[in-house]
Amino acid sequence: MKLAHLADLHLGYRQYTRQTPQGINQREADVARAFRRALDDVVAQQPDLVVVAGDVFHSVRPTNTAILDAFRRFQDLRSRLDGVPIVLVAGNHDTPRSAETGSILKLFEAISGVHVVAHEPRRLVFAELDTAVLCVPNASWSAAERPALEPDGTVTRNVLVTHREVEGVLPYEAAAALGYGGPPIRRSELRAEAFDYVALGHYHVVTKVERNVWYAGALEYVTTNPWGESHERGAARQAGEKGWLFVELGTALRVRFRKIALERAVLDLEPIEGTGLEAAELDTAIATRLRAVRGGIEHQIVRLVVHNVARVTARELDHAAIREYKTRALHFRLDLRRPQATRPVTLVERGRRRTLPALVEEYLRARQLAPGVPRDRFVTLGGEYVASAAQVGQDEG
Repeated sequence: MKLAHLADLHLGYRQYTRQTPQGINQREADVARAFRRALDDVVAQQPDLVVVAGDVFHSVRPTNTAILDAFRRFQDLRSRLDGVPIVLVAGNHDTPRSAETGSILKLFEAISGVHVVAHEPRRLVFAELDTAVLCVPNASWSAAERPALEPDGTVTRNVLVTHREVEGVLPYEAAAALGYGGPPIRRSELRAEAFDYVALGHYHVVTKVERNVWYAGALEYVTTNPWGESHERGAARQAGEKGWLFVELGTALRVRFRKIALERAVLDLEPIEGTGLEAAELDTAIATRLRAVRGGIEHQIVRLVVHNVARVTARELDHAAIREYKTRALHFRLDLRRPQATRPVTLVERGRRRTLPALVEEYLRARQLAPGVPRDRFVTLGGEYVASAAQVGQDEG
């Protein structure tokens, strides 16, 4: 039996200000195109079952454009895969705070062969496939009683589909970004050994949790920090790849990652060390770094981190040039980071009392200076002021 495992579509996702000629947010259009490419590839692989493990939409109240496009895509998928069941399980982004509000996913039950599980766990049995699919939506994990994950003993194959963080899988940064206050699934309660395959959603990087437990990852970058996510390789061939999983269930389990071409690149450029650089020098370093990007930054999503930039230096940068970079890229983020505070000096160190001139010199040498101020002259002048003050004190004493 062949299964297509998709997750975290986040249709209707919007980011940045650029729009298409039709007035649609550019990133929303990018996400929609990635979904279409994925479905075309799913059809080419001819699976017997398609499951989407949560977060079909980015919002519980998606735009009419996103809803209409998604409906057409699932309707078209159903017509091109005649007789193949499609299972949609709700993720946290699909789930309103109140169950009485209703989920937008229920709309897709109007398409014959599409099965939606939005709030309570439900088992779907497909006799023609000799397969049972236990669907556990995200909301079920926040109920007073945790769901019991039991396989169906009357069929040959059992598949579990759920949307949640599994304990110990997500990196700290991802857990902080994706966690919504609910406790993760413990490995012991997942009961992976009882199922032939466990299809997970919520983590946006394709990841093998156990031999038969996988996150499919997202089809596009749909977080506020795509650059951090771009470094996470997961189970893909290269870091930052997006796609879906083609799973073959038989005498041996086979899971293959199917990469989807993205509309544009997410570029996290090599950082610049700004210590000691004046504004003009930093302008040159930024321009040099951007010119070195293979293929240019046009229409890409770009971040450049610059460490240890004083506030006065940041103010004196060539902001006209920075605005020009922003017009060329879909999004350009110049991440200027302030110098870290130095540790406080003390009068006594390692049992030795330090003199006031020594303390003042250490402070002045560590202090961030305005561009053009000579460090040695600044320190010398400070020492002269201290000596002068000491002399005055002796004269008056």
